[in-house]
Amino acid sequence: MANGVNKVILVGRVGKDPELRFTTGGTGVAKFSMATAESWGKGEAKKDKTEWHNIVAWGKLAEICGQYVKKGDLIYIEGKISSSDWTDKDGLKRYRTEINANILNMLGNKNQSESKVYEKSDNDVIVDDEVPF
Repeated sequence: MANGVNKVILVGRVGKDPELRFTTGGTGVAKFSMATAESWGKGEAKKDKTEWHNIVAWGKLAEICGQYVKKGDLIYIEGKISSSDWTDKDGLKRYRTEINANILNMLGNKNQSESKVYEKSDNDVIVDDEVPF
């Protein structure tokens, strides 16, 4: 039996083009921001809220992000939350929360209407072009 569940599902817009780098061992790492938005109320009482998320993808999924994901794209991300803390050069405690992506579903941009799913596995990335919705 598992000791807990750490799973995140987000649907939102990419805030900036992914930054793709490689570790000294050759593993790809892509980092980008993603915005999710919600609104409630009506008329003048309507409120909007945007949350920004730091997304990290590794391996082949990172390379796919670097090649296909662009600012403004609507995407679905599935992954897990990862938090870290450190002390900066001024002695201040800093915190960062990231979403480590395992599944990327490109829901489209202004120029495309099709959807593609990319899923990270232990050895490769599975591409599913036959999305039923």
